[in-house]
Amino acid sequence: MKAEGGTTTNSGWCRYDSGRRTLTLTLHIQPNARVNAIAGRHGDALKVRVAAPAVDDKANLELLAYLRELLDVPASAIAIRHGARGRRKVVEVSGALELAARLERLVQVAPSRGCRVPGASSLGK
Repeated sequence: MKAEGGTTTNSGWCRYDSGRRTLTLTLHIQPNARVNAIAGRHGDALKVRVAAPAVDDKANLELLAYLRELLDVPASAIAIRHGARGRRKVVEVSGALELAARLERLVQVAPSRGCRVPGASSLGK
């Protein structure tokens, strides 16, 4: 769906700004999970389970590593913009619109209990 100002909006939790070529994700993070997984929607956010504790930035680092692998982007292309100390985070990813489509497909196939992506658990270790 095309919105004013050159922004393409895919859903409430995933927005793509074509002018800046930036994908903005609103995420609800569940630390201390057994495996990294997309767990579906959580209100207006995407719920992501992270296999790391929420201490010493371990969960944040694991989240970024997991998203980098899911979206196949370099470390320099992804950052937490808001919520580094809470469960609700806003993450920005630089890149093409195909990133939004790839993530939307992953969420659509995620069952209600989560979607484990092969090879994507314990990335930061």
